[in-house]
Amino acid sequence: MERAHDKVVDAQFGPRASAYVASPVHAQGADLEALEAIIRDIRPARALDLGTGGGHVAYLMARHAGTVTALDLSAEMLATVAATARDRGIANVETVEAAAEQLPFADGSFDFVGCRYSAHHWRDFDAGLRQAHRVLKQGAPAVFIDACAPGVPLLDTHLQAVELLRDTSHVRNYTPAEWIAAVVRAGFVVRAVRTWRIRMDFATWTARMRTPDLHVQAIRSLQAAASAETRAHFAIEADGSFMLDTMMVETIAR
Repeated sequence: MERAHDKVVDAQFGPRASAYVASPVHAQGADLEALEAIIRDIRPARALDLGTGGGHVAYLMARHAGTVTALDLSAEMLATVAATARDRGIANVETVEAAAEQLPFADGSFDFVGCRYSAHHWRDFDAGLRQAHRVLKQGAPAVFIDACAPGVPLLDTHLQAVELLRDTSHVRNYTPAEWIAAVVRAGFVVRAVRTWRIRMDFATWTARMRTPDLHVQAIRSLQAAASAETRAHFAIEADGSFMLDTMMVETIAR
């Protein structure tokens, strides 16, 4: 039976909700520290975690915001986030089930939008950004964090291929240039861009998504056949572990 993309994403992530709550890559990092510094200064009355996943942005924002809306299209993921918030004594997080491209909120509903490791799954990247802009108050900030692709076709093709084999709901890791152009098209002003590199442990990376053995073998085959330039850029190790480029785009809604 054919499935819409949103159903593919839900099927991939719903059964893996607990793994994403526990994932060190998602639960910690320099990007989360930078995001908390921004939130701490702003202290928004109402914040939106767009594509909450394991809820790490929501838990962080709840320490400094009046209320936090954790939005995701996976009901199972949201149930896990709600339960985790209760277990941690966090009372100001609500969950909403919806796609990024169709946010069920009035214009100007939020004082802050945070989005981390979600946009590369969106069916329509530009539509999701336009919706984020629509639900923000004018002059309010939004911060987008995601894995990003190198601006070199050789490297880009390798990254997209292994990402799709690992997770069939993957759409695209965008380059920094693509990100900047897209947020500007959506009505944002870019205030700052930061980049990091994080090590992806291959066994953990594939186990978290329960990647089928056939796909794991295909990824390892691509890595083994990769050019010297590709192997060097991603620092591919003997066990398949590699370095992933990530970025944070700080914006305000005009």
